[in-house]
Amino acid sequence: MEYGKIVLAGGNGYLGGVLANYFSHMADEVIILARKAKAETGNIKTWLWDGKNMDEWAYSLQGADLLVNLCGKNVNCRYTVKNKKEIFDSRLIPTRLLGEAIEEMENPPKLWINITSATIYRHAEDHPQDEFTGEIGRGFSIEVCKSWENCFFETNTPNTRKIALRMGIVLGLKDGAFPRLLNLVKLGMGGKQGNGQQYVSWIHEEDAARSIEWLLNHPEIEGIVNCTAPEAIKNHVFMRSIRKAFSRNFGLPAPAWLLGIGATIIRTETELILKSRWVKPMVLLNNGFDFQYGHIDEAMAALSRAR
Repeated sequence: MEYGKIVLAGGNGYLGGVLANYFSHMADEVIILARKAKAETGNIKTWLWDGKNMDEWAYSLQGADLLVNLCGKNVNCRYTVKNKKEIFDSRLIPTRLLGEAIEEMENPPKLWINITSATIYRHAEDHPQDEFTGEIGRGFSIEVCKSWENCFFETNTPNTRKIALRMGIVLGLKDGAFPRLLNLVKLGMGGKQGNGQQYVSWIHEEDAARSIEWLLNHPEIEGIVNCTAPEAIKNHVFMRSIRKAFSRNFGLPAPAWLLGIGATIIRTETELILKSRWVKPMVLLNNGFDFQYGHIDEAMAALSRAR
């Protein structure tokens, strides 16, 4: 095997499943730190942890080639006082705990990647936001990202390289945002959302996994890394690409006022749809990462074939 041990903290969700499957073909073992036990599948094992207290799970980090932290309550909810606290706590507490465990280790993970979010940048329709010149935005979701990254970098782990991976919308059929958008398209409601001019920064799930492995093999890279396809696209182009790939010729648009009503009914926030996220992955591009799905039509065609 190419790697020894890969650890996925909070890896029972969609992206954790993608990474577990990807690395299971090239690592001796993949360990998922989760609150609920799962039956072992090949070399994929689950160690129990609550994300709050030090326990035997910490031994799983010893000698790992890679630790990926995926912890965090889903932000697809109303930003009530209760939900805001849970969104913060579910990110900061496990991150701080992992840092404390690593600080005490003689043989800590070689690389620790914290999956954060590309939403940390401001609403951008004028020019792309990269790791070097990008402007941090304002608002609740941005404050979450800032606090999360500060918590991540403030831990003293000199023998562990650290990367905050600012992830765009991950496209895959099994879960995440894409199946919900595809359902809208199938129901004939897959037109532009709002004025359709807001940018969507996305990445195909295979490229998301490949980029993490690539970072593992590039020890010179650390700090902030954007994880999005090089081609951000406007919302109306994004929705049109889905319709084209899945043979739907028409989609009703959803104006902002209607999205506001719908968001209230299904208890989410319109920011998740209407914010313009124009993000450029300059670190990946400057260092030679080769995107398998660099253009949206390529990604959509692959998703359509995989049905």
